[in-house]
Amino acid sequence: MTNTPSTSTDPRIALVRVTPFFYGWAIVVAAGSTVFVRNAAATLTIAVFVFPMSEDLGWSRTLIVGAAAAAGVVSMFVSPLAGWILQRWGARVLMATSVILLGAVILSLRWTASPITFYLLFGTGRLMFQAPLQIGGSTAVAQWFVRLRGRSSSMLGVSHSLGMGLFPLFAQLFMNANNGDWRMAWFWMGISVWVIALPLTLLVFVNKPEDVGLTPDGDAPDSGSSDGDEQGAASGKTAAEQEEQWTLKEAMRTPTLWTLALVGGLVFFIHTGVNIHQAAFLRDHDISASIAASALTVMALGTAIGSILWGNLLDRFPVKIVYSATAGWLGGMALLFLLVDSEVMAFTVALLFGIGLGGLLVVPPVAMAHYFGRNSLGAIRGATEPFVSGGQALGAIGAGLIFDYSGSYSATFPTFTVAAIIAIILLIFTRRPKKKTS
Repeated sequence: MTNTPSTSTDPRIALVRVTPFFYGWAIVVAAGSTVFVRNAAATLTIAVFVFPMSEDLGWSRTLIVGAAAAAGVVSMFVSPLAGWILQRWGARVLMATSVILLGAVILSLRWTASPITFYLLFGTGRLMFQAPLQIGGSTAVAQWFVRLRGRSSSMLGVSHSLGMGLFPLFAQLFMNANNGDWRMAWFWMGISVWVIALPLTLLVFVNKPEDVGLTPDGDAPDSGSSDGDEQGAASGKTAAEQEEQWTLKEAMRTPTLWTLALVGGLVFFIHTGVNIHQAAFLRDHDISASIAASALTVMALGTAIGSILWGNLLDRFPVKIVYSATAGWLGGMALLFLLVDSEVMAFTVALLFGIGLGGLLVVPPVAMAHYFGRNSLGAIRGATEPFVSGGQALGAIGAGLIFDYSGSYSATFPTFTVAAIIAIILLIFTRRPKKKTS
């Protein structure tokens, strides 16, 4: 049985036909453009602005990073809506709309004059980062790949890593080019969001391979996998056909779903707590603004390396083993920040921690798809993403409060290590759910 495109007049079908390789890789590029530009509202990007905005406006660091934390709280309620939109209309509508809105609010930060307007604008951008763009890109790739899900997701992680490293650098370069004006830096980053992501999102994106007459991984139906999957070859089924599919309602009845959701909150608690305060932490240790921004770029390089590393491990080892290793790496590397006393150490620790962050771009979404399939993945991701948003909010505001009350970030890093240990313990007891047979 062959798949038939749902809309024969769709111009993207002609693009699919002339593409000399499996079109899923074009989807990886298109989705990659959106996760690249979402970094305009990333914690590493606002980290570059914490110092100059605090000095210029007289705002506390907690107040500034509180915009990200507040958005994280709101995102806990928005994520299920984003998941529903993704399930109902697909990733193309969700992501194109989100890119348009993200660019608009980021460039509008040029005119922010009060905490209220800053919270509304950056908070909206951060919502796009945390909910639709975080869920949309990885879910889209998971729709197009099953057998090669780890590998394809790793490439998406590399795209995010590039944005993660380049947007903070863009911010500092835009400031330098405008005599230190942080307002113009926000403006040009908003323009960059539109230029980079909108054309690919609107012209290339296709929600599912079935929409254009293809199958996941490019495998022929009923042929088994094409890269030596003995079980698939023996059964005559592709990897996609073998994957067990769960509805949101079914998944919500399993302990596995909520365990993975809680683990996601814990690891992203570490992620955001470190990222959003890293530049300010380095400035407190007498490291220049340019070097601090460069350290963020080095961290992004580590994230790209980590994305490829963890993604390939996912195709070779059980998901929960790779997930546990990722959490352990993050918890261990967080402690190394206590040893930073020079530019060399700043770069070294940033690189090593970044390798762990690469795992967070790849492993959690693949884990969800691995345990629950792709048919209802958008809705499932939407239901569990509030845990991630909550963890990000707690990490951002918690580290800021520790600094404001103690004058130091030192107590934050052991806290992150404890969170990693709890995540590993939870993963050890995670089991693949089994459907009840009537």
